[in-house]
Parts: sequence; structure tokens; C-alpha cells
Amino acid sequence: MRYGMNPQQTAAEAAPVHPGRAPLRVLYGTPSYINWLDALNAWQLVREAAEVLGAPAAASFKHVSPAGAALAGPVDEAVARQHGVDPATVGPLTSAYLRARDGDPKSSYGDFAAVSHEVDAELAELLARVVCDGIVAPGYAPGVAAALGRKRKGSFLVLEADADFIPPAAESREVYGLRLSQERDPVPVSAGLLADVVTGEMPDASRRDLLLGLVVLRRTQSNAVCYLKDGMALGIGAGQQSRVDCTRLAGAKTDTWWLRRHPLVWDLAFREGIRRQDRINWQIRLVEGDLTADERDRCREALGGEPPELGPQERAAWLARLTGVAFVSDGSLPFRDNVDHARRHGVTCIAEPGGSIRSDEVAEACRTHGIALARTGLRLFHH
Repeated sequence: MRYGMNPQQTAAEAAPVHPGRAPLRVLYGTPSYINWLDALNAWQLVREAAEVLGAPAAASFKHVSPAGAALAGPVDEAVARQHGVDPATVGPLTSAYLRARDGDPKSSYGDFAAVSHEVDAELAELLARVVCDGIVAPGYAPGVAAALGRKRKGSFLVLEADADFIPPAAESREVYGLRLSQERDPVPVSAGLLADVVTGEMPDASRRDLLLGLVVLRRTQSNAVCYLKDGMALGIGAGQQSRVDCTRLAGAKTDTWWLRRHPLVWDLAFREGIRRQDRINWQIRLVEGDLTADERDRCREALGGEPPELGPQERAAWLARLTGVAFVSDGSLPFRDNVDHARRHGVTCIAEPGGSIRSDEVAEACRTHGIALARTGLRLFHH
């Protein structure tokens, strides 16, 4: 490896458990420890999502958790304008990655990408234009891998996944002189996990989003929750010690995603020469609404005028229009406050394991808010 978890950890290597058969192979570049973890987790996510839902899938990974994940689907005008694509003709794999990256584009800056199908020339051309550190895929169209390998003066990482690789039944890691071993999680994500609907009714589109959410959280550092709509993750909360903090964090990301669709925001007129990522970051900061004095000066310079503001009433009215959002939790919801907060972000259906001593209170909160609730019986902690 280029280095371990940090550059000072120079003695680092990656080797297959069974010599001669590795799940991924490097075509271009030299991965670090974190690059490998991102690629391995991201590939498993998109592979399972495509298998479960029958559509091309993409993920945008940062620090061993997805910043975004999505299935192929419609690319809206806000995303199309930002990335200079025609929403009417964009290909399915490119649409999946654009939608995955748009869930949290601030975090996706410098991401590791993963897609479930062969990378075509269209997706390669997009990757050449965004700030991305590498990609893992099951294959590449002729000439595509070599073209990507020239990105960033040859440091862009191009990894190829073995789509037929079957992982060992057990996995282990060594920490501070202790080897920890366990069997791999043997339970597949399937529609049967949503059979126990304890309150409300779930449309097919919501079930599809919930299944995608279960796949996403299986590869997200716990505690984790995910808000989804129309086959894409709008907000992912990862690695929080408190589940309700995770719910609030991911909910804020969901609000930001929706507020970026407000005409006042996505149609901002930036000065010529302002980079794409800077435009996206300013959109996000404007809807977050807490610009520092220095940021306000720099935003004014980027716009060539005073930054617009969404007033409280206009902001609330726009957020009230977001509905049909799915919410998935990797662990049992321990208190009803998770439901109360989720409802603020357009949630109409929830999937969680159940089994908490307050699960009845959680179900009652769902009834109060008109939210459909499915208990999966499956915890998906990932560390």
C-alpha cells in the first residue's frame, strides 16, 4: 500500500486471504489503507443494491462510509445544470453516480466512487471533471481504464472488482495484539424483511427505498440512519454515539438537499470563473443559513452582489413540501424522539429492527404522525 491509515504508517500491505484470489485488483494507482477499505465496502454496497433492486447502483464513499448512494434514475435540472449533462439523454450508470454524489456533495468532494456495472465512456468523462480520488467497478469499456489512470497525473485509483468472488464464511481483524473473528452476516436483504408492517401502509416505491436503505446501512459506520426518496439517499448519518443525534444530523442533510432545489438557490448567478464545487458549497452554506462574516464577504465576491436569504417563512413553506421520504435505522429506535425528528424531514415510512423496550412507544409515534412502520428484526451494525 502507499501507506497505512496515516502517511507516517509506512509499513503497510494488503494481501488476499487465499493467495491467488483477491476480490479487487489494482489497474492504476497505489491505494492506501483507507482507499482499500472504501473500495471494499463501496463495492459490496453497489453489488448488493443492484442484485436486490435490479438496477445499476452507485455509491460515493468517504472515510469508510457512504456520503451518498443511489440507483439509476431521473437526474433533475439542479444536478444536470451543475454538471453540464442533458437529463433527457444521460445514461443509467452516470445517472446513478450523479444521484449518489448529489446526496451530500460537500462530503463527496474527493470521494471514492463505486458502480455496479462496467464503466462506460460517459461516466469516465464525468469522473474526469469532478474531484474524485478513485473508482471500483466490475469492468471498464475499452480504453476507459487507461484514460482514467491518467487523471491526477497518474495518481487516480482504478480498481476492478471480481464479480464472481465469494468471500470466506468468516472474517477477522487484529487490534492491539488481539485477533477478533466472526462469521460474515449471512442474512440477505430481501423484500421479506419488510413483511412485518405494524402500522400504516407502504407503497411499492417506499418499499424500494427502504430496501436500498438497508443495503446502504449494512456498509455504514454505526450508529447509522438513512433518509431516502426515489431510489437515492438524501441524508446519511454515520458513526454517532447517540442515535437521535444521528437522526438529526441526517435530517439536516436531507433538508439541505431539498432546499438546494429552491429556485432562489439552484438558480444563483455566480460570476464567471467560479468553480463547480465552490458553487455547490456556496449553495449549501446559504441554505444552512449561518454564514460567518468572512464567508459572507467571499460569497458576495463569488456572486458579484449581496447573497440572497431564504426567510424563515419561505424556508418552512418549502420544507413542508418534502414528503414521501423513507427512513431506515441500522439498530432499534430506542425512543420515540427519533420518529418525531424524522417526521420533520418528510418521512412517511420507517424500517427498523424493533425489539426495544420502548418499541410500543415508537409504533404509537408512527401512528400519531401517519407514518408506516416495518420491523425488520435485523440489526445491521457495522464497524
